[in-house]
Amino acid sequence: MTNPADFTLDPAIAARLKRNSAGLVPAIVQAHGTGEVLMMAWMDDHALAHTLATRQGTYYSRSRGEYWIKGLTSGNTQEVTGVRLDCDGDTLLVTVKQVGGACHTGDRTCFDDDELL
Repeated sequence: MTNPADFTLDPAIAARLKRNSAGLVPAIVQAHGTGEVLMMAWMDDHALAHTLATRQGTYYSRSRGEYWIKGLTSGNTQEVTGVRLDCDGDTLLVTVKQVGGACHTGDRTCFDDDELL
């Protein structure tokens, strides 16, 4: 397995990103074809570069302080079909073909519970 930290983001893409103080950008992950929102995660330049190069959903865990490739340990993989940057450059939209649950709980989406309205 390659280390996401070994990947470098294209400078033209990097110049468009507006990162938070920790160098991260939120990534909204949607199901390819249906638009169902599956999860939200964080990416830095290396995670985004790894995702673009390998088409595997790759994120940065703030709580663990490390990269994770979705499904590497759980088998619930993401084949990335598209990545878009919003108009402000501060949020990514990642479309994926999800195999298994997207949520760390095993649910299809992280937004299954706790409907507020």
